[in-house]
Amino acid sequence: MRPDDGDAFRHVLRLTQRRTDLPVVFGGQVRGETLQLLQFLGARTTAMRGLNVVPGAGLGGQVLARRRPVAVTDYRSADSITHDYDAAVAAEGIRSIVAVPLVVSGAVRGVLYGASRGTAPLGNQATDAIVEASRQLAEEIALRDEVDRRMEFQRVAETDRGLPVSRIAAEEVRELHAELRVIAQDISDDAVRERLLKASGRLVGLGTAPRTDDGSPLSPREVDVLAQVALGCSNAEVARRLSLLPDTVKTYLRNAMRKLDAHTRFEAVVTARRRGLLP
Repeated sequence: MRPDDGDAFRHVLRLTQRRTDLPVVFGGQVRGETLQLLQFLGARTTAMRGLNVVPGAGLGGQVLARRRPVAVTDYRSADSITHDYDAAVAAEGIRSIVAVPLVVSGAVRGVLYGASRGTAPLGNQATDAIVEASRQLAEEIALRDEVDRRMEFQRVAETDRGLPVSRIAAEEVRELHAELRVIAQDISDDAVRERLLKASGRLVGLGTAPRTDDGSPLSPREVDVLAQVALGCSNAEVARRLSLLPDTVKTYLRNAMRKLDAHTRFEAVVTARRRGLLP
């Protein structure tokens, strides 16, 4: 099943706070046309939690409408925004704020914020860090969307052929493939490990294109990492599932991307599936 996107939001917010030392970072996802603020780090109150922001209203509403970062140095007196949410913002005590859209496939899917309780500008370094966090999160969400899209495509194709294979079954194939590879790494018996890896290889052929080369350009561990990424897992989740350090996961992922001539995680998964390396 697709991991909770809220976990991905919290992960990038934690990274952003560590990189910027901003006292408050927060954000939320867009549901329909409304932004709902649910993820907070450094907040002293719950005044803003669950706040629904509509396009054009307040700072976040400006971001939804303009689809680009917007900042104010003093929220209370800013004349570039409406003040529909002044009570909640004042209760939290934040004043200097920057908001950055999370744009996936041309649509705003969320907004990330950084804030301080003073009126000094947050500066380019903090703003750039939030923009980069938004870019990374957008890539993660796009990958998860692609997994969902491919599962739906497979379901429709199999339904058209009269095959009673559900979307859940397709996802179980991918999860089973990834799980077999994890188990194989913990097996000390070489023969048993090889049998598990061959079994996982048989799953790759279900619903994918035939392999276009004579062998995989990826190492077994790179396949392990990419198989978890293909499920929509973040680097932190991959590290936890494979008992690896996050930096090690990044190294394997970079190597896989290089070997597949891919520039993003999303592109690496798509290429691997196209070449018959993943289910």
